[in-house]
Amino acid sequence: MTKGARPGPVIGLDLGGTKIAAGLVGPDGGIRHEASVGTPATAGPEAILAAMSALVAPIVTAAAAEGSPAVGLGVGAAGVIDPATGVVTAATDHVRGWAGTPVADRLAAATGLPVRVVNDVHAHALGEARNGAGLGGSAVLLVAAGTGLGGALVLDGRVLTGGRGVAGHLGHVPSPEAAGLPCSCGRTGHLESVASGTGLADRYRAGAAGRPPTPGPRSGADVARLAEAGDPWALTCLETSAVALGRAIGGWINTLDPDVVVVTGGLARAGTRWWDRLRDAVATETIPAAAGCPVVPATLGPRAALIGAASLLTAPTP
Repeated sequence: MTKGARPGPVIGLDLGGTKIAAGLVGPDGGIRHEASVGTPATAGPEAILAAMSALVAPIVTAAAAEGSPAVGLGVGAAGVIDPATGVVTAATDHVRGWAGTPVADRLAAATGLPVRVVNDVHAHALGEARNGAGLGGSAVLLVAAGTGLGGALVLDGRVLTGGRGVAGHLGHVPSPEAAGLPCSCGRTGHLESVASGTGLADRYRAGAAGRPPTPGPRSGADVARLAEAGDPWALTCLETSAVALGRAIGGWINTLDPDVVVVTGGLARAGTRWWDRLRDAVATETIPAAAGCPVVPATLGPRAALIGAASLLTAPTP
């Protein structure tokens, strides 16, 4: 695996539970030759690695044909990643059999490129910190409120991965609003149970017993649409979710003192009411000395992970 900065374009690859995306990322963060394919999440690691390699191969060819060959492959992958080895040390069942996969070594052998790997949310944070909403900040906290709830802290352009690669599991902190609720990690009372899209939809369905037999929402976006349409229970659930996350962000601001907090994921598109409640709760919890830290939406969308993953090969490593 590569150490230090390298010239030339780098291929960024983002492995998620439903989609694998890749593109050739230039030094300015511009992306060419983007492509994607569905993730064979239930077919095992061999099928996933084959799909990743097949997606990268034509990009390698296109870059070489342009006279500016790719100098490396940066990967943002689902699961807990050992940043030193590129091995998946832990993963959920969303990607079957993924734990233990030596992603960096296998992709290096398949592509002939130097490879570095981080967690997919860590890659998103690097992209937003270096080219997106966190540009110019030396300490950028990314909060990803999507299907689950995660995040990352980027300090001086380097993502904090922690001693075991698990830094950024923001959803697994205690939350008063989640008291007694089951969490995806097997514990109870964690923030993810109310502040993620899945948790929001679960809370709506759990409290909708006895209501007219309509299809229940399957995502946070569904609940947000119901709230926008005037459903009072959806509005209650949405506001509770925003307040819970905002209070937690206020606590993280007090603890970490970031220059900016960047919020991404499906719930970041839940609308003005969600953002208003979130920011009010942040302000309520933030101590006076830390007041004024901006809490802003991400700007790069899904491209953030490609840009962030590619930056692993174009900037000094930790």
